[in-house]
Amino acid sequence: MGYPTVYPTGATVYNPDKCWNGYTVFQAKNLGATIIDMNGNVVKQFENFHGFPNKLLPGGNLMGHTGRRNGKYGYQDQKDLVQVDWEGNITWQFDQYEYIEDPGEEPRWMARIHHDYQREGNPVGYYVPDMEPRVDGGNTLLLCHKNVHNKKITDKMLCDDTIIEVNWEGDIVWEWVCSEHFDEYNFTEEMKNTLYRNPNLHANIGEGVADWMHINSMSVLGSNRFYDAGDQRFHPDNIIWDGRQTNILAIISKETGKVVWQIGPDYSSSKALRKMGWIIGQHHAHMIPRGLPGEGNILVFDNGGWGGYGAPNPGSPKGFNNALRDCSRVLEIDPVTLEVVWKYTPVEAGFTELADNYKFYSGYISSAQRLPNGNTLITEGADGRLFEVTPQHELVWEYMSPYFVKNADSNMVYRAYRYPYSYIPQLAPPVETAIPEVDRTQFHVPGSTVKAPENVSTFGAGDVFSPDAQLCIVADADEFDD
Repeated sequence: MGYPTVYPTGATVYNPDKCWNGYTVFQAKNLGATIIDMNGNVVKQFENFHGFPNKLLPGGNLMGHTGRRNGKYGYQDQKDLVQVDWEGNITWQFDQYEYIEDPGEEPRWMARIHHDYQREGNPVGYYVPDMEPRVDGGNTLLLCHKNVHNKKITDKMLCDDTIIEVNWEGDIVWEWVCSEHFDEYNFTEEMKNTLYRNPNLHANIGEGVADWMHINSMSVLGSNRFYDAGDQRFHPDNIIWDGRQTNILAIISKETGKVVWQIGPDYSSSKALRKMGWIIGQHHAHMIPRGLPGEGNILVFDNGGWGGYGAPNPGSPKGFNNALRDCSRVLEIDPVTLEVVWKYTPVEAGFTELADNYKFYSGYISSAQRLPNGNTLITEGADGRLFEVTPQHELVWEYMSPYFVKNADSNMVYRAYRYPYSYIPQLAPPVETAIPEVDRTQFHVPGSTVKAPENVSTFGAGDVFSPDAQLCIVADADEFDD
């Protein structure tokens, strides 16, 4: 995507009457957990407290990480998961998954957590009425890494995904290992062959590790209408996850660990999937919890970009990352019929279809949250853009992160969440001041020239002008086919 070199940051659009107003939590790159109000004012920043992602808990409590493993030896491994109070004091911590002895580093226990976690009491980690996560007890699910060998997948060392459950005392009471269920993922033989040869290998980490599945979200289903109707696949304790590298969304049984529901990796395998279109490189797949509009449906940020294993094509000569699309979509899917019941794509964003699809595009990270009033909070992560849209796709809030990586033009945001003001009783609810959407045709950088020079003439249809005339034509794009 081509970006302008200058554009406003902070809150740029805000319609208080149409928004679900509250605090928004995200990770300011290299700074710390950041909480803003609807006008973009920072109400609290926890420096050197990182989130992959950060999640707010009732009472002004926050969850995140205090450190990352040396990238020479671990891929996206975080050392721990911690809970802190409003003053930043650690009130709960887990790091007892694997004892790590990296060369030149202090040996220590690590959680090797990455991308997601869920505290008991709330299935998805964002605000749901009457489903508050516990702050003084309860179990926690963590998405972690473990290095394993599995010759059925590849002869390389796997940086495998695991899901563990730990109690308040830090004991591991349940574990699920992704590679142990390889035969359940519906890979074709062609996909398996490509995966074996090109398993998303990170050769610069240790002696090389293959991030073959790359699970980037994980959450409990919670109570839902499908289980109430007798469909055992959607047991409230079951867990939904998505594999970014394989384009798979799956639900596993908490009791058996087996896959009980899945879409991908082949989106040409049924009429319903062909109608849906390929989901590629997706993030944050979860079931909308009971009590929110759309409850029971699957909400996912379909990144596009690159992903998958399969047949070689011009964009993927080796068949690795063989699915490609240069735009993103947010999809709400009925998990039984696979019907797309709501979506936000470049078309709904108001861009010219195909020609301007790239204008809504984050090829990595990103997320979507269903809000209690039916709006959807979307993190277009690669751009550092957070925005809220109504069910009718009207933009009612927008925020551009002003936090850029030093010496790099990147203000990326992994994932953002919106919470009610009541979650932070230490603060009085802020003043909500509307920010009208700017007319971009009238918004200019000071000192720029926007008025046409006097020696430039305009012409109408049928006008005749001399061969040496200097001509500037402005036409309605709708008059042209391409």
